[in-house]
Amino acid sequence: MVSGRPAAMPIMPMTSRPSSEPAMPSQACAGIYLASASPRRRELLMQIGVAHRVLQVPAPPGEDEPRLPGEAPADYVRRTAMEKAERGVAWMRGQGLPALPLLAADTCVMQGDDVLGKPAGREDALRILRRLAGTRHEVHTAVVLAHGGRRDMRVSASTVELRALSDEEILRYCDSGEPYGKAGAYGIQGLAGSFVARLEGSYTGVMGLPLYETAQLLALAGIRRP
Repeated sequence: MVSGRPAAMPIMPMTSRPSSEPAMPSQACAGIYLASASPRRRELLMQIGVAHRVLQVPAPPGEDEPRLPGEAPADYVRRTAMEKAERGVAWMRGQGLPALPLLAADTCVMQGDDVLGKPAGREDALRILRRLAGTRHEVHTAVVLAHGGRRDMRVSASTVELRALSDEEILRYCDSGEPYGKAGAYGIQGLAGSFVARLEGSYTGVMGLPLYETAQLLALAGIRRP
């Protein structure tokens, strides 16, 4: 799951690989904007050699990504991802930044008709984890690429089954600090990886940026990768 939005400068330098590795030639991968502060999404783009610059787009006032009345979880994640892309494009233009393709994404943990968002605190994290323990849930990540006048979207849908967890394990996990800022109160790439009994779908999609779908979108925009 992706984390919350940390305080940072509005624009981060163009990045394609960790600084310890040689940079890819510019013709191998055109640069894009990433409208997300998630370090996991940055890491995943670097993993496939995509040069990118992070846009710290200001969040809209009020509740963070509210769900509309009667809105199905699958529709919710599509809408919020598209809204993130539109806010990113508007902010890019408002700042007078060079026109580059912009990537935005949103991840939703759902069980039945319920969306299990980022925990509001320790008690909320305990409640969510107790609910998910020993059951199956879905994780949908919608990815949008805005380029020119186009808005292309792909959605990754995965089913995750967590093993049964004792209250001691849940309490210890909450003490680690990892559940906070993550949809569903867990991160599959961290300590909670040992909780996952079965995964059907995309590991990177559950992390927050499905690389298969992302690569499809980049190809549609003619963006070359290594």
